Amino acid sequence: MTKAFPKNFLWGGAIAANQAEGAYNEDGRGLVATDVTTGGSVNAPRYMTYIDKDGKPGKAPAMGHNGKIPEGAKYAVLDTEHYPNHVAVDFYHRYKEDIKLFAEMGYSVFRLSISWARIFPNGDDKEPNQAGLDFYRSVFEECRKYNIEPLVSIWHFDTPLALEEKYGGWKNRKLIDFYVRYCEVIFTEYKDLVKYWLTFNEINNTTMFLDMFGAKASDADYQDGYQILHHQFVASAKAVQLGHAINPDFMIGNMICGITFYPGTCDPADILANEHKWESGIYYCGDVQAKGKYGTYAKRLWKEHNVELDITAEDLEDLKRGTVDMYTFSYYMSNNVTTHTGVEEVAGNFSTGAKNPYLTYSDWGWAHDPVGLQYYLEKIYDRYEIPLMVVENGLGAFDTVEEDGSIHDDYRIDYHRAHINAMADAIDNGVDLIGYTTWGCIDIVSAGTGEMRKRYGFIYVDMDDAGNGSLNRTPKDSFYWYKDVLATNGQKAIEEANQNH
Repeated sequence: MTKAFPKNFLWGGAIAANQAEGAYNEDGRGLVATDVTTGGSVNAPRYMTYIDKDGKPGKAPAMGHNGKIPEGAKYAVLDTEHYPNHVAVDFYHRYKEDIKLFAEMGYSVFRLSISWARIFPNGDDKEPNQAGLDFYRSVFEECRKYNIEPLVSIWHFDTPLALEEKYGGWKNRKLIDFYVRYCEVIFTEYKDLVKYWLTFNEINNTTMFLDMFGAKASDADYQDGYQILHHQFVASAKAVQLGHAINPDFMIGNMICGITFYPGTCDPADILANEHKWESGIYYCGDVQAKGKYGTYAKRLWKEHNVELDITAEDLEDLKRGTVDMYTFSYYMSNNVTTHTGVEEVAGNFSTGAKNPYLTYSDWGWAHDPVGLQYYLEKIYDRYEIPLMVVENGLGAFDTVEEDGSIHDDYRIDYHRAHINAMADAIDNGVDLIGYTTWGCIDIVSAGTGEMRKRYGFIYVDMDDAGNGSLNRTPKDSFYWYKDVLATNGQKAIEEANQNH
């Protein structure tokens, strides 16, 4: 029997508000972390800027938008720094042009996020910002005009900065109620326009960061990290229950930073270390959100770092009642886990690991591993048995604009072809995969480095790392290839991949 995607499979692409919209201080929007985060590169970190208690400007390493600033300091935009997310790719003013291009490719789904600070500028405002509500209504209506389903991330690394400064962010239990209030407003406002929702983007990045920093992370860091996650788990569960009460047809999912981990060797110590990596990095969040309870290994993780969580009986009941309808995840790469020293290390999506000699790597050191995607899909579906969706997948690469304005990105086509074929293999093996949204379907600001030259899109945006450019949109070769893939419900990619074999 020929491999095939389901008839109603959802095909599309994905962006995030803070990396695409721009208009950071327009129409009543409040500040979020990326608004005070400078540009960087693969070799230069991003920084979060502030004014200290004595009125002096300063900056601290962002560490994935989690920069710690001195006591008494206030986050601030400094005239001396470049903030790439302030303009980003100006989706805020160009969304109609962009959605029309997505429709031309044949999208049936478009993943985007709502900026919490556009709806509640300070997070704890008594009333929502009407201009923000109106903007997203216009975006969703534009999607519907082309029969595109919006897939909406409620939180994509963009807690209003006012909540960080006033309450200490997600370490404070009060943020659960602020988040649920935000959800109530957008669920009610868009209940007839949006069916698919995701509660927290890459929620497991908290544990990924802790593991990545290793010995540099103190027990206090683990205490904060696990408490933050618990509050987000409860907020997610409450949002799921609320969403189903407002519209029983809502499909509400989690969103995990999906990385396939392999043992670096057949040394039993590596096998065990790899299993523990899956538990701390992947299962810890997935189990709570999809099964409604902490895994048995959670007590070991807490004990290792002297973590004592504030968990109430009501919390546990909410977790049980608020399990997600679907499990969604990003997938870019795999990593090797080893207890051995002296191995070559590589970076990745909020993770590091030993280099795999059987794989090739991008210019940013990320492994190309489509088989790892199939492995992840089959492993996760067997664990949870709920619908899955790949909501981020793509290749960050340097693109060259030719003299005639064309962009030949065969490397991106090769990457997506292989991963689409891997998804088809997983479906053929019984996985209930319902959709696929490529990351950065249009070029956007890189979350990790703040670069524009790290491009993922099928649509080129004329903007450089310094913020210079016309912002004009140009379809790349991959645009037309993906259009043909969608027109054949994936069959073009499957056939090409199997011809190459």
